[in-house]
Order: sequence, then structure tokens, then C-alpha cells
Amino acid sequence: MQSTTEEKLKRTTKRLGLTVEQMPRHIAIIMDGNGRWARKKGLPRAEGHRRGGKTVEKIAQYCVDFGIESLTLYSFSIENWKRPVDEVNSLMHLYTRYLVEIRPTLMKNNVKLVHLGRSAQLPSAVKKQLAKTIKMTGSNTGMILALALNYGGRAEIIDAVKKIARKYKKAQLRLKDIDDRCISRHLYTADLAEPDLLIRTANEMRISNFLLWQISYSEFYVTKTLWPDFKKPDLEKAILGYARRNRRFGALNVKRQR
Repeated sequence: MQSTTEEKLKRTTKRLGLTVEQMPRHIAIIMDGNGRWARKKGLPRAEGHRRGGKTVEKIAQYCVDFGIESLTLYSFSIENWKRPVDEVNSLMHLYTRYLVEIRPTLMKNNVKLVHLGRSAQLPSAVKKQLAKTIKMTGSNTGMILALALNYGGRAEIIDAVKKIARKYKKAQLRLKDIDDRCISRHLYTADLAEPDLLIRTANEMRISNFLLWQISYSEFYVTKTLWPDFKKPDLEKAILGYARRNRRFGALNVKRQR
């Protein structure tokens, strides 16, 4: 019989010496450094992305085992289309393959896959396998794995504003209905809690157009570790770093609530 998310969470907090309230519910990761990892080892960039994909599988599994409710991974931005054609094509081939290969693991772990981003621009093979994996895992009730693929934070807000404008034009929304909650409901992340912890690898100190609305009060953790080298101890270190923070949300002191 599979352990529930709460049972896994309690085991993790006991092992790490934390309380349940000190654990992040939703972790978002900007996965950086695949190319640099490959260059350091004298390998092609494609190999860096392949190894980065293996790290995704491992970190997602650790998050399931830790009792994390949601994991969002910044995989491919709208701006990434500017990269060399060969590199983009290699990445799209990897996505197509991984979206098939990860299905047994997702089903075994009761993980629900969701997509964040604009799907129209994706190659047909990627769209097909993405839609199939999302449908297959749609009834799963464990961790939510959100894949930000062809994603941009500004594009997300623009798309949300357009949805709201269309509803307003059809008299489905009144002007006074448009507030923080309304905007949040029209974002790609409508069914997700806002990230508690944002991890960025490869020592980059920027947001890179990622979850601009949602990370208003997220705690940031930056590590020098390149994404292919990011392992279980690195994830635990980030969680422990988060646990030491006092999240005030603009106030002087706020008691953590779960």
C-alpha cells in the first residue's frame, strides 16, 4: 500500500529535524547549467541536456518521497527558441522521448503532470506526447509535476489579461470582479498553490521571466551546483535553508500555516 503525501512528509520532517510547517509545499526550480556542465567535461551540449533530463527524473522522485505537494520545473522558455536550431531540435526530441518514458514512473508514484506555457508553438510530436501523458495522469492524486515548456512569465500574464478581457466583453465579469484572485484564476497555474521555495542552479542571480506573478513572496535559494550535478543532498540543503527563513509576507512576523 502506497504511503500518502502526508505520511511521507512526516517521515521527511522527522529525518531532517523539522516541523511540518517548516517544509515547502510547492517547490519551483530554474534548472540551469546543462551546457556549462557539458563544456566542462568536453562533451556536446546535447549530452548536458540529456544528463539534465536524468536529474529531473531523480529530483522529481525525491520530491515525491519527501511529500512535496507540487514541483514546477522551468524546462524551456519562449526565449529559448533563439538558441541554435540543432540544439532546439535536440531538446524537442528529448522532450518527446521523455514524455513517453516517464509515464510508468508517474503512474507508479500517483503523480499528475500539468503543462505551463503555450502549446501551439511546440512541434506536433511533443504536443501529442504531452497531451497523452497529461490525460493518462489526469486522475492521479499525488504530487503535481508542472512542466514549464515554451513558457514565459510575461506571456502568461498577457494570456490571462486576454482571457479576462474576453469575459468582460461578454459581460461574464464585472470590473469590480477583477482583483488578485481573479488574475490568479486565469494564469496557467490556476490549480497550483504559489511556490514557497524557488531554487536556481548554476549560481545565476536572475528570475529569467519565470512565474513573475506567483513568486511575489517565494523564498529564493541559489546554488553554484550545475543542474546535472544537483542531487538529493542539494535538495535537502535547499529545504533546510528554506526552513530557517521567517516568511513575513510584508508583515513584521507571521506564523507559518499549512
